[in-house]
Amino acid sequence: MTYEPTVTPDEAARMRAWHDEHYAFLQQVSDDGEVFDYLGLTLVVPPHVQVIEPTSDVLGRVVLDEVGPGERVLDMGTGSGVNAILAATRGAHVVAVDVNPHAVAAARANVERNGVADRVEVARSDLFEQVEGRFDLVVFDPPFRWMRPRDWAEASITDEDYQTLTAFFATVRRHLEDDGRVLVFFGTTADVGYLEQLVEANGFAAEVVSRRELEKDGHQVEYRTYRLRVADLALPGTDEA
Repeated sequence: MTYEPTVTPDEAARMRAWHDEHYAFLQQVSDDGEVFDYLGLTLVVPPHVQVIEPTSDVLGRVVLDEVGPGERVLDMGTGSGVNAILAATRGAHVVAVDVNPHAVAAARANVERNGVADRVEVARSDLFEQVEGRFDLVVFDPPFRWMRPRDWAEASITDEDYQTLTAFFATVRRHLEDDGRVLVFFGTTADVGYLEQLVEANGFAAEVVSRRELEKDGHQVEYRTYRLRVADLALPGTDEA
């Protein structure tokens, strides 16, 4: 698929303004990094890496509930390593990958800091380029926006024309066990309609397993965690995205 916006020009302009505001915030991260106490973890997030957001736990709490001991988990676009570490605390064996070298270094440091280095392997990979084998669970917290990034910091929050998101959906089934699941975090502050087109076009059924509604500049927005399964293996009663 090639990205065709499902948002109106006015919605796109509003999302662009939100994006520019967030990018300006990321530029202010201290050279020493920002420290976050989050769901029992201590995380240091340096410049050029996505910070922990007030809505991050919409995904993080699902990871804690979803992961079982001994499962093989892939954390795609791991950033600071946060969701890989959460999965490891539940006894999973985790592969955490990111194309951003600053994120890879941060994730390795945070894995050590939180005492799960024996259960998490961190590697630099452009999507699945360096990923081998199949997984019980794939976790993906993708960039929300579709603008062209200017640097690594901005690449943590935007994916030009959703090229990475589109390629992820075209490839992820090859790395899932037969009954594997995918958790994807996304929100209506982005082009959620395109995400849902990708879900259907690539043969997945989706269930929203966590959501939070907020008001942003006078507009109602929602942040969601989707659980995806291959459509013909989806559990009865799940909702198509």
